[in-house]
Amino acid sequence: MARERAILVGIALKGCQGRFLTAPVPDYSPEESLQELARLAESAGAEVLDAEIQSRSSPEAGTLIGLGKVHQIASLAEQRQADLVIFDQDLTPTQQRNLEHLLQCKVIDRTQLILDIFARRARTREGQLQVELAQLNYLLPRLAGRGREMSRLGGGIGTRGPGETQLETDRRRIRRRIRKLAEQLEAVRAGRAVQRQQRQAAPLATAALVGYTNAGKSTLFNRLTGADVLADDRLFATLDPTVRLLSLPSRRRILLSDTVGFIRKLPVTLVQAFRATLEEVTQASLILHLVDVADPQARAQIVQVEKVLAEIGAGAIPRLRVLNKLDLLPEAPGHAPDWTASEPAGDGAAPLGTVRVSARTGEGLDRLLAAIDEALAMDAVVNATFRFPPEAAAKISLVYQRGRVLQADYDEQGCLVRAEVPHSLKQRLAEYLSSAG
Repeated sequence: MARERAILVGIALKGCQGRFLTAPVPDYSPEESLQELARLAESAGAEVLDAEIQSRSSPEAGTLIGLGKVHQIASLAEQRQADLVIFDQDLTPTQQRNLEHLLQCKVIDRTQLILDIFARRARTREGQLQVELAQLNYLLPRLAGRGREMSRLGGGIGTRGPGETQLETDRRRIRRRIRKLAEQLEAVRAGRAVQRQQRQAAPLATAALVGYTNAGKSTLFNRLTGADVLADDRLFATLDPTVRLLSLPSRRRILLSDTVGFIRKLPVTLVQAFRATLEEVTQASLILHLVDVADPQARAQIVQVEKVLAEIGAGAIPRLRVLNKLDLLPEAPGHAPDWTASEPAGDGAAPLGTVRVSARTGEGLDRLLAAIDEALAMDAVVNATFRFPPEAAAKISLVYQRGRVLQADYDEQGCLVRAEVPHSLKQRLAEYLSSAG
């Protein structure tokens, strides 16, 4: 299949230091944001022909960038024989319809592009359900007024996944499908909870690898655990979480999970759809925040990852910052820039420490394992009082297994337990914490 030929378009607001309208991360210029969009487009299989940035005092309601710039891009698209125009901002349904009419080619926005990549990468049934739910939630408000235009969305970037079977249905059928997918994902979530309880029944701490997409998480995961997770130099090369045993220098064993990469302006629909997957992060005793230290935007990427961690409720979990890809540093190999050693963790917990590694060459992995060993040893024992409902017997059992129960009182509402437990277990059972006693 021939690669689609794409033109990229962004908007910068005057008086905002050239920052994008919707860019929440500092230190990203419009040019740098379009460079990331280009990598996303290439990951989706497109050939990027050109990139345009429109400076405005405010976005134009009908076309985002104004009619003059639209006509300029239409001329460029015709001259370069472009099939596709990709905007770095979310487009309203009206803007997308207007732009497609004026440009006479397919128009998608950043969210559609990311959803398309996720549709390509999802391999498990869970991943496919999550992507389909996110796509349908995105498409639902865009059905009005499309009419026969829907029939042309049968292939290419932005049309994979449910697009091929759902776009010609009416809102009622799509809403029914959304409800069914949500129910199926709740079943997946319940199954994950059972698996997590089974893992927690054994006294094994858990660590989660997180980081900006393409930071090298899967390569490091394979190095540490001997797994065979797909590791590729592409954005979102892997989506489905994997959990493996990891042996530490103290001969303790822990569970390590590899998770989906984060990215700037991650679509809200994806965060919601991947809730079951992201719970692997929220339930971890320790987070390993992997940073591509060779990327010029490493600082801004750290801020974005910390922002997403806070949004999913993992901001207070202890973490180690792992500076990866030392082998790619242009100068002084083996040393990361000075700022990374003390870089703050945003609104979340301060990092316990910083470890420099190269997942590709294996440099520094012994230091990383020792740091994980030490960090998990810092899981202090604290006093906690829990109120468990009758259906939470497995949680009560977990307190008995992992802590020291001081008092347990049963009544018709369930069980009030006072115990000494590891801090990580207290965090894990935070929803059952009680102020009584």
